[in-house]
Amino acid sequence: MAAQGGRYFSNLTDHFEKNFAESVGLKAEFVSAFPGSSGPLHHSVLAFTSAKRSYVTADPGYEAGMFAASASGARIVKVPLTKTYAHDVKAMIAAAPDAGMFYICSPNNPTGTLTPHVDIEYLIENKPKGSIVVVDEAYTHFVDTPSAVDLVKAEKDLIVLRTFSKLYGMAGLRCGVAIGKPDLLAKIQNIMGWNAMPTTAVAAATASMADARLIPERRHINAEIRGEMFQWLDQHGYSYIPSEANFFMLNTKQPAKGVIDAMAKRSVRIGRIWPILPTYSRITVGTREEMTMFRDAWQEVMKGAVSAQVGGLAETKPWRALDGIRFRA
Repeated sequence: MAAQGGRYFSNLTDHFEKNFAESVGLKAEFVSAFPGSSGPLHHSVLAFTSAKRSYVTADPGYEAGMFAASASGARIVKVPLTKTYAHDVKAMIAAAPDAGMFYICSPNNPTGTLTPHVDIEYLIENKPKGSIVVVDEAYTHFVDTPSAVDLVKAEKDLIVLRTFSKLYGMAGLRCGVAIGKPDLLAKIQNIMGWNAMPTTAVAAATASMADARLIPERRHINAEIRGEMFQWLDQHGYSYIPSEANFFMLNTKQPAKGVIDAMAKRSVRIGRIWPILPTYSRITVGTREEMTMFRDAWQEVMKGAVSAQVGGLAETKPWRALDGIRFRA
């Protein structure tokens, strides 16, 4: 299909939406394809929040929705996670009786932690009238836990987002879906207008869904390397937030900015900082080779090499990117 990448094929998108809907036990009208899941997230915020209807999210949490909320003029309400790093749904409800949208990312970005299905149910049943819940399941394929799609089947006021950017490895191709009642999906579509899907993305996503081995095999690979990483961190006395996703938050034991700079000097770039966790950096789980490179650099930095301030870095080699962590080739 690559040779046809310059053309629109709406019939392929229709076929993909039908296949995806069938895979989760829904009718096709409950699924709408998008170039990734960022678009439907942004447009959900614009559709359901305003100067009078707040946007409610976790802290720390994925920031993209907050940028859209700023554009809609909505009040942004950030609610700290619980002690187990789940979304505190009761606190979220209490913090925003004027809410237009509650955003739940599970597994959460950046902590990789889960919010129990029962908590999402509680939020939907007790949220303010007229508000909706958006459950971002971008990283759901890394865990074997119940999805919120069953709540869509019950025709509750929520939208579930999925993407092929993460475990499927299609970030550059851009393919995702919004799952919800047709009337809710229509409100998103009205905000963004005509939505043409990348032809190559639809073809790749359709082919990926046909491979029954893909999700369990890649989930196993990620879990195995992540487990080895956690075992190494435990052995060396480093603290982190246990994660179910392909990344985790690692305690730098000092302001994270200096550690990030020092790691970059050793050709390893680690993730950004969330203000509520100033001594943590998000680490993406890469290949065994990449994680070995990470461990070597981390040990050097933690042994005191951070003391020298890192200035401008001369990049003499191209960077290889892996989401939140990048390695120089």
